Amino acid sequence: MSCGNHHDVPCSEVLAEVFLFLDSECDEPRRHLIAEHLEECGPCLAQFGIEAQVKELVARKCGGDRAPDGLKQRVLLHLRTVVVVEAEADSR
Repeated sequence: MSCGNHHDVPCSEVLAEVFLFLDSECDEPRRHLIAEHLEECGPCLAQFGIEAQVKELVARKCGGDRAPDGLKQRVLLHLRTVVVVEAEADSR
């Protein structure tokens, strides 16, 4: 996914880190770079909106449940893998 414009942070990295951004789990310089990218890139902003809605829905429906240890790392690894595969497919 890309809008075709150059960004300091590639779309694939922004999308891989969207949940870290939503959860304020990245440092301030990185938050600034991601926010700047989202302001400039319509496709990433749209995907960000979808991810924010998913996060809100999960929080509303599963707010009191605790995820098993290691789940977050497995999900992030899977998301990074999907983003890399999509980025490779887009570059062909």
